[in-house]
Order: sequence, then C-alpha cells, then structure tokens
Amino acid sequence: MSKKKSNLKILLVVPRYTSSEKPNYVYSFPLGLAYISAVMKEADYDVTCININHLAGSTENILHKILDNQKYDVVATGHVGIGYSMIEKIIKSVRNHNSRPKIILGGVIVTSEPELMFESLRPDFAVIGEGEITIIDLLECIEKKKDFKKVEGIIYKNSEGETIKTKLRKPIENIDEIPFPDFDGLEFEKIFQSSCSSLNYACNYHDYPRVYPIMGSRGCPFRCTFCYHCLGDKYRERSMKNLMDEIEWAVEKYKINSVFIYDDLFSYRKERIYEFCGEMKKLSEKVGEKIRWSCQLSVLHVDKELLKIMKDAGCETISYGFESFSEEVLRSMRKPITPEKIDVAFKATLEAKIGIQANFIFGDFAETKQTAIKTLNYWKKNCKGQVNLGFIYAYPGSELYNNCLKKGIIKDKLSFIKNEMKNEVIINMTDAMNESDFEWLKKEVDKLMRKVVNISVPLHVKKMSGVRNKNRHEVLAKCPFCKEKTYYKNFYLRTRYIYRSYTMCRNCNMRYYLVSPLFRVLMKFGLVNDLLRKYHAILRRKIV
Repeated sequence: MSKKKSNLKILLVVPRYTSSEKPNYVYSFPLGLAYISAVMKEADYDVTCININHLAGSTENILHKILDNQKYDVVATGHVGIGYSMIEKIIKSVRNHNSRPKIILGGVIVTSEPELMFESLRPDFAVIGEGEITIIDLLECIEKKKDFKKVEGIIYKNSEGETIKTKLRKPIENIDEIPFPDFDGLEFEKIFQSSCSSLNYACNYHDYPRVYPIMGSRGCPFRCTFCYHCLGDKYRERSMKNLMDEIEWAVEKYKINSVFIYDDLFSYRKERIYEFCGEMKKLSEKVGEKIRWSCQLSVLHVDKELLKIMKDAGCETISYGFESFSEEVLRSMRKPITPEKIDVAFKATLEAKIGIQANFIFGDFAETKQTAIKTLNYWKKNCKGQVNLGFIYAYPGSELYNNCLKKGIIKDKLSFIKNEMKNEVIINMTDAMNESDFEWLKKEVDKLMRKVVNISVPLHVKKMSGVRNKNRHEVLAKCPFCKEKTYYKNFYLRTRYIYRSYTMCRNCNMRYYLVSPLFRVLMKFGLVNDLLRKYHAILRRKIV
C-alpha cells in the first residue's frame, strides 16, 4: 500500500464493551481496528488511538477532553459485534463537540445492515466490509475534496442530502500485503499486564499469560445459516511465512507465550495445519519455550493422527461448532457435518488431552422437541461438562435473520438490534415448537448449565500481595477427572468466600469449576441457582 503525505489528524476510537465507566481490560480485542490503525499509519497519516476501555469516566467526557486539547479532522470507530449503544454514544459525543470532525464508522455493525445503521447512527461515512483499502481511499477524498462516488464500499450523503451507497469493494486478494495490526496504538500491553491464569481457556496454561490474538485467514468456506461474515464470503489464507513472521515478531516484541487464532476456521486444508504445527515446533525450539496456541476447526478435518501432531506442537484448545446432534437440524443450518463426525471429533480430542471449547445451540427453524431431546441426551451422556449449551441468535446479515424478517418474527429491525440483540433475548424461531415446548427447552438448558457436575474445592488458597495483584491468589487445586494437583498463581477470585471459577486442568485439559466451601454448601441445599441467576442477570445488564 502506497505512502501518502497528509495533514489530516485522525482520532481512532476503540469503544467500550461494557456499560461500566471503570477501566476494563477483559474484552475481545478489536483486531479490525488494529488493522485500520496500522494501514493509516503506514500511509503516513497522523493517527492518535484512544481505547476507552482503559479509561475511567463517561464516553462523552473522555472524548470531549481529547477533542478540547487537539483538533482532529476525522474520528473513526467501529465495533467487534453489534454494540449499537456504545457506538451511538461515541457518535453523539463527537457530534456535540464544536470542533465537528468528520465521523467514519466501520465494522460488522454497519456492514450487516448498511442503510439502516447509517441512517440511524448518522456518521458522515460508513465503510462496508474490509476497510484496509477503503479507509485510505476515503481519507484521500476527504482531504483533497474528491468525488466520494469513486470510493468503493462506502455510504455517505451528498450535498443534496441524498444517501449514496457506492459499489461494493471486492475482498482483498492477497492479505499478506496488509501490515501487522497496530497493537501498540491500541494499548495492548495493558491487557497483558492485567491478564490472569483464570481469565479464559486461552490463559489457563500460564500463571502469567501473554496471549496474542491473530488472524491467519479471512472469510469462511461454509455458509451456515446463523453466521454472518463481515469480511466477506471468500475464504483467503495468509501465506505460512507471513503468518509465522508475525508470530515470531510478537514473541520477540511482546514476549508472548500463547497464540489465540481468531479465524472462524483456521484451515480448510489438513496440509496447512500440519505445516503450521511444524513451524510452531521450530519456533518453540528457537525461543527455548513451548508457545501454546488455540484455534477453531471443523469436525470434518479431525482424526487421531492430526490431533496428536497438534498437541505435540503446542495446541491446547480447539473450538468446535457442534451446534446440534440432530441430522435434521444440521441440514437446516447448512452445517456440512454429521452427528457421527461430532462424536468422533469430541472423543478423539479428549483422548488427545486437548481442551474443547464447543457449543450446542438450540432453536433453529427445524428444531423440534424430539431433536432437542436427542442433543440433550447426547450431552448428558457424553460431554462431561466440556460443551456449552445455548440458543441460536438471529445475527443481522445472516440468513436466519433475513428469514425471521420474512416470517414476521422480527417486526422492527432497529428495535431488535438496539434491544433484543443487546440483551440477548431468546426468541422462538422454530417452525414446529409451540411456546410451551420452547419454554420447557429454555428451562431445561438453563437447569443443565447451572448444574455443576464437575467441581473441586481448592486444597489451598492464599492471597497474593502487591497493588497490581488485587484479588489475585495462589491456588492449589485437584482435578476431578485425572486427580492431578495443580498449583495456579495469579488466579483471580473476586471474593474468598463465595466463588465459582471455570478452570482447565493443566494435565488432562478438562474443564471444571473451582468452588469455595461455602458455594458447595449452597449447592447442597439447592440455594445456588437463585444466587447464580441474580449474578448472571447483573452480568447481562453490564454487557452492551
């Protein structure tokens, strides 16, 4: 991408991912914005990044203080999910400032429903789809006052107030040409500093995890009805050299000890997985420490030989989209897998001692009480608490969403996005389940997910000292599966008295709950469900 000398001053804003006005370092890192920052800086634009997650105070006060101190020509932002309310706060705050910079919005929030989000949120420009080339073309037009119609993949209003949507931009063919994401600009080091060993499954293997998020491909070769691919439908892979260059660069620069691969599907080809495993082994040998990694795969690719090689190369967790154990529902979802392949992949992954992050999701159009029972029975008999249960959501842009609109299940798109999506409201989209059966299913899933089958009370808990170790503990735990004792440092517990924390055994990679003695007593007397229900209700209110 060519260099461009410019006088434009650009403010890139990372939105909050909770409604709290306190600093927060636990969120899905916005790689998309990190890429946008990188390409703007590579093109020699004057870019300042502000990550609101890391600051205290209201969004408006934070932005007004920044805009008071420095005049910016452009404010750019986007969201890793829908996040309507947080984007709305950013745009309104910038609009209300007397400096009046141009506002550019990108990401899945606008790509999934371009016209609706543009008219509702009212940025000056909206970028549809991949933004790395589009943002540079758009900034050049803003600065040189060129015709915006020539910029592919945007929405804007012309001088007559008409909404113009330009021709969609084709996916970037060679994604090796895109620079590495701008982690420094988005203050990624602060996330490293706040990480703990109990944060999530990617962190459980290290007392002081430094987990690096990366994308090795874009798009997905599958067309599942509940998915929406913001980066396009065309599946493109980075070259292995380009991918490994970034990982090696991250090891040297950030001293990372784990890699979290963001791809919807890490690879469609076994050969690529084998090649990656070989390269990761070489890198671990070079740095003198095993670099662990996690990825997402389809059960289509899995066999014992592949899993053995992945484990040897440092793979600790695989995320699978099981979705359903009913062949009818899988066909309806257009999942190119079968219950038999799910079963083989699940059991082989456990045997290989690789952790599993997987879901069964209920509520597809083809779901019936009988298909749901089939999935639930498999889960209860086989899954040992290693697979989550949940419900399908009609994400904007997906085929499921569009069908809900046609059927009148979703009556008001904007209200649905602002309210139901924000609060993760479960709606009955099925063709055959009446409300009574659907309510039964919701209660059954809720009951099973709250029922703690595999628990362990720590053998020892000691609070760590130091300001930076607030609520961090040293914990000695015994795995309920393999009986191995593991000593965890830097383990986060909000309170010493009532807690339930998901963790993963570092020996057998099975997930289980660490619970306090008091929590176990509450379970024994059936008091824990009400407590957890209130706790999860509070969490849902915090999620934007």
